[in-house]
Amino acid sequence: MARMADAGQPERKRGDKMRAVFGLVLIVGIALAGGAVMMARNYISAYQNELARERQARAQIVPTKTVYVASRPLRYGERLTKEDVRAVNWPENAIPEGTFLDAAMLFPERQEENRYVLRAMEKDEAIMAIKVTKPGEDAGLTSQLARGMRAFAIKVDVTSGVSGFLRPGDRVDVYWTGGLSGATGPLEGMQGEITRLIQTNIQIVAIDQISGGDVTGANIARTVTVAALPQQVASLAQAQTTGRLTLALVGADDDTIAAAVEVDQRMLLGLGALEAAPEKAEEKVCTIRTRRGAEVVDIPIPCTN
Repeated sequence: MARMADAGQPERKRGDKMRAVFGLVLIVGIALAGGAVMMARNYISAYQNELARERQARAQIVPTKTVYVASRPLRYGERLTKEDVRAVNWPENAIPEGTFLDAAMLFPERQEENRYVLRAMEKDEAIMAIKVTKPGEDAGLTSQLARGMRAFAIKVDVTSGVSGFLRPGDRVDVYWTGGLSGATGPLEGMQGEITRLIQTNIQIVAIDQISGGDVTGANIARTVTVAALPQQVASLAQAQTTGRLTLALVGADDDTIAAAVEVDQRMLLGLGALEAAPEKAEEKVCTIRTRRGAEVVDIPIPCTN
């Protein structure tokens, strides 16, 4: 019996070893399976995150179009060439009206139909139709006058020209200062000079010989050219001949309508208007006519009425 027990011990030991190996393999398999699941979960999570980032980046992409911009600073009167512009991608929903999208439209085939710069442009500023001339058109002052308008030059100095801070494109009110010698009607008897607002919201198109907004810094001009209707030109010419003109700069966003303005020396000093002296009543004379011989004589008598 002892021998049989001794013979069964190796079998039991062998079975224990097999169970231990099986348990170890099972544990290793479970560990490997858990690791594989974790790796797969991390991969799926990374893929989902990358997919979300791609979708977000795709949503942020804005449709663009090719727009031509200035490749260098451009000044009034320069001839526009292909070397002065370059093509860039511009957001489609933010393209300014009148911007050139086609080089063939910007540069005509014939050399004599060149375009010229009407308004100063900085580098990378969009080339727009209002900033350049039409093909073959001169960049003179006439291209800046609207239909029915005329150009009129006003003499100015440092005081009447707003200390040189006027720019082409600004709008001004025009005041006339002068005397009224020989005036009749309602102005008869008025003494000294008066100042009156004669034109409002007149647009400046040039300062001396410069137009197109190319003035930099304060410039003490001698003449300011404005765009005005023919009737306004006549009024300005008459005012400039008979007195002095002074300009007042109007704000860029000012849309108010100026009322009639007139100031004389008495109003300036707060003295009020001159009152006319009362007319002296004419003394009434009553007479009686009588005859003295061949002579008829008027004899004054007291008036009863």
